[in-house]
Amino acid sequence: RGPPLQFAIMITPVRLSYGVLALTIILAGLLHLAVPLLVILFSYFALRQLFYLTKKKWLALILFVVLVAAIAAAAAYFTRAAFLALPDVADTSIPSANAWAQKRKIELPFTDFESLKAIIIDSLKQEAHYLRNVAHFARSTTTALVFTIIGIVAAVSLFFKTGLDPYRNTHAVKNNLYSVCCDEVSKRFRDFYRSFATVMGAQITISLINTTLTAIFVFGVQLPYAPLVLAITFLCGLVPIVGNLVSNTVIVFIALTVSLKLAFGALVFLVVIHKLEYFLNSKIIGERIRNPVWLTLIALIIGERLMGVPGLILAPVVLNYVRVDMLKVEVGPAPEPTSVTADADRG
Repeated sequence: RGPPLQFAIMITPVRLSYGVLALTIILAGLLHLAVPLLVILFSYFALRQLFYLTKKKWLALILFVVLVAAIAAAAAYFTRAAFLALPDVADTSIPSANAWAQKRKIELPFTDFESLKAIIIDSLKQEAHYLRNVAHFARSTTTALVFTIIGIVAAVSLFFKTGLDPYRNTHAVKNNLYSVCCDEVSKRFRDFYRSFATVMGAQITISLINTTLTAIFVFGVQLPYAPLVLAITFLCGLVPIVGNLVSNTVIVFIALTVSLKLAFGALVFLVVIHKLEYFLNSKIIGERIRNPVWLTLIALIIGERLMGVPGLILAPVVLNYVRVDMLKVEVGPAPEPTSVTADADRG
């Protein structure tokens, strides 16, 4: 009875570690905690890359803080500029839209920015749950901001001191069950992060390709705010599929400040890029993680259905982790083919 019991005790931490990882991903989906999980992964990934360049953790942390502050400032500045520019964009584009509609005998319910604003306000007032939706949006935004800060702090903490049992050397029993379980759980999450880093490497490649194609269009038509547009395109491109939709919306919005014709041309161009991007995304990531395109596409669809946008990012990560981990398990020699199977192979 001794050896089987000892074997059961030794195998329990491994099984427990897989259960903890699986439970973490499931709870992230059920409790809508995928955003802080992604913040931790992205922040830790950025810190590791900065550490690889600087070789000093404190310098990497300082650069990371500067990077986060710059991204937040750029997002705030662009959002404010967008709201301030909205009336001018409307005054420029609405007359063109009215002229286009009149030629085709289409009646638009607005003639200028003020009438458009009045229609939007009236529509919102007719919504029975408008105020409740606004309050819910404000609460969700605040929660996401708090979770983002918590995720960044957690990533910084992991960056400086990894491991679940920092006082292991002080325990009376060195290989106690708690410490062994902590080691195994750490291994599972370390492997999961490596899968995330692998997928992110592929996603950076995709973002660079997308930014290059967008740069050709932006400089070709002399779109305003070209450097800002390309920076947003690259950062949004780090998010599979949906990130390009966000950057495309920004580009079309800026094109509207020039003319309705340019905005329509930008929309057509970016829709074509987006369609190509869907398959480019699955092909590049699929080759990096050595999974077929169809399997990666299915994973993206399932991830989006389960977790929304965060699921698009986590789906190829989980797929790669499962493949890599299963490759470590030896199941013995392949079974001999039966006579039916052998006949079928010969046929």
